Amino acid sequence: MRHYWPVELRPGFDALFGLDDVMAEVVASSTQPALGAIRLAWWREALERLDQHPPPPEPRLVAAATILLPRGVTGATLAALEDGYATLLDEVPDSDRIGAGGEALFAIGATLLGAQDAKLALAGRLHAFASAARHGFAAFPDDVDFTALAGHRFSRALRPLTAFARLAARDLRQAPMLEPEATPARAAALLSHRLFGTIS
Repeated sequence: MRHYWPVELRPGFDALFGLDDVMAEVVASSTQPALGAIRLAWWREALERLDQHPPPPEPRLVAAATILLPRGVTGATLAALEDGYATLLDEVPDSDRIGAGGEALFAIGATLLGAQDAKLALAGRLHAFASAARHGFAAFPDDVDFTALAGHRFSRALRPLTAFARLAARDLRQAPMLEPEATPARAAALLSHRLFGTIS
């Protein structure tokens, strides 16, 4: 996916998705939910502190402070990513919190891209559910309707971000059986989205 991001924004997207990845890694590696929650809380609090203090010597926090904050992304906004992962440690994950984490991720991505869309939040929620399903954290919820995205065309400026939702829509149709990441069909879906901007 990295080659879909504008060259000048790749460091920013690398920093953003690096934080998203580390939170997913915490959930995946936590054999005890309580300890996993403590580790996630550390990341949330460390990100919140970036708005007032220099980062500790942790590469992903340094990248957030030096690359994302100058582009108008706050530490508090980055900290909002944590709750969507924290609920994955619950016995029954809260689908609304998972979706809100995806909304936060896409809102930050849109800030980097300098573009907006009224349906971007729904696309972010779709991506979050697909990511949780692909990691084996939670299944797609039955009570979330994504039909509002059908036929909607995202602007060319947003497509480096909404491409994630295009793949998520493909996962939703195939769930619970999900194809491997790097298939020709997924590559074709990304190309189609790049050309036309539609999710489904």
